[in-house]
Amino acid sequence: MAASSPTPGGGLGAILAAGDRDYLIRNSGEQVKISSIEGDTVAIYFSASWCPPCQRFTPKLIEAYKELTSHGKSFEVIFVSGDQDEEAFNAYFAKMPWLAVPFSDSEGRKSLDERFEVNGIPHLVFLDAKTGEVLTDEGVEFVSEYGIEAYPFTTERINELKEQEKAAKDNQTIHSVLATPNRNYVISNTGEKVPIVDLEGKYVGICFVVNGYPPVEEFTPVLAKIYAKLKEVGEKFEVVATLSSNIADIINEHGLDAWEGFPFNAEKLEILAEKAKAKAASQTLESLLVTGDVDFVIGKDGAKVPVAELVGKTVLLYFSAKWCGPCRAFLPTLVDVYNKIKEKNSDFEIVFISSDRDQSSFDDFFSGMPWLAIPLEDERKAYLKKKFKIRGIPSLVAIGPDGKTVNTDAKTSLAVHGADAFPFTSERIQELEKKIDEMAKGWPEKVKHELHEHELVLIRRPRPYGCDGCEEMGTSWSYNCAECDFDLHAKCALGEEKKGEEVNGQEHAAAPAGYVCEGDVCRKA
Repeated sequence: MAASSPTPGGGLGAILAAGDRDYLIRNSGEQVKISSIEGDTVAIYFSASWCPPCQRFTPKLIEAYKELTSHGKSFEVIFVSGDQDEEAFNAYFAKMPWLAVPFSDSEGRKSLDERFEVNGIPHLVFLDAKTGEVLTDEGVEFVSEYGIEAYPFTTERINELKEQEKAAKDNQTIHSVLATPNRNYVISNTGEKVPIVDLEGKYVGICFVVNGYPPVEEFTPVLAKIYAKLKEVGEKFEVVATLSSNIADIINEHGLDAWEGFPFNAEKLEILAEKAKAKAASQTLESLLVTGDVDFVIGKDGAKVPVAELVGKTVLLYFSAKWCGPCRAFLPTLVDVYNKIKEKNSDFEIVFISSDRDQSSFDDFFSGMPWLAIPLEDERKAYLKKKFKIRGIPSLVAIGPDGKTVNTDAKTSLAVHGADAFPFTSERIQELEKKIDEMAKGWPEKVKHELHEHELVLIRRPRPYGCDGCEEMGTSWSYNCAECDFDLHAKCALGEEKKGEEVNGQEHAAAPAGYVCEGDVCRKA
């Protein structure tokens, strides 16, 4: 949690006003003077209608807002949109009962993004309205976990809640977890009442499920088989639901083999890890893409292409969907790189693995791709997403000619190095990085650039970054202002004389920085 600290520049007016604009708006179009905002605590909500995690979180925030204001709490929320057009902004904002920075003020919205270092959405920053002090920048987590109990969202209140949680955990018993004042039993699927006291002395899994939810329907049969296996060998184990917060992940990763990790201590998990390594060493393309009699992928018009025809090639597994804004933005770059690689390397292919929700969306999105796909309703999709732990899209996983996984983040490699990243192995990426390192020896250590007021210093970057000039991804080197967290590619910082050269490891523009949606957040790539 971010420590409370003064926000540079003072109170709300200094933070929210921009140029001649000294007001915010309601979804009715009414203008509200910033100076008239009433509230001891103000939340700045960075969100967008295209972002699935935002769509899930916004109703929670609306509920908390309405409950707090109905109880007379001094609280306000201000929406800062990341939408692509005003129509989308208006439709999204229409559902919100609070204020917003006008969509037309793009510079004001960008300034707030930079001020609060917003690298992913939804992002919720709580401020002391009088001083502008940041109370916490982890508002999404706190509202999701504590709801209105976290009000007024100060460090002291959050610490108080955490202490209460710790005390409850320290004094936890199976009875305190499962019983209520009016119930001291659980039930079997036959309706039989089982006293909670009968569970004492056993390992107990607490399994939270929702009927009809596809991941739950996939997970439950596997858990049932593991349960039966443990009962068969005489383990004192019962399921009311998970033994620890990551048991579901362990079962998802190892499938039925997960029972060998019981009771899921460090020693047993090490055994599972070694078994997983052995399985990875024996991986082939057929073991990934062939299931029973299903031994094909599809081309255009549903034509079946045997997986055997892909053996010996470098294959990219492309996890994507039409509904995903970042996926649509990334597709033209991927098509361009695909065509460039295919011109020189026939031993290359891409297989599209869709997360679309209906056939028409799949067909429409796939029609713009020159490669192959796994059918929309194919069960192999779920297996591949689980195996490669796909938490966000777009994602690219590279499989080498021998069927082994060579790169689980080929998207970054491709976005930074373009077609030169082929065949996406660590050796190839390191080779490209060394080439850039050699070129960097001839670049000036410091430059001034019209896009930024401060001097920029050439630094080695340990992780990919987004260029604030061309908004493309970069790695290795950037011209950086540490004070402002501002970066430029060398090709952008050094200007026209470097155009056309392979300054940042690619001949032309890489993929837009964009966003990647992962779990509960859409992050800037």
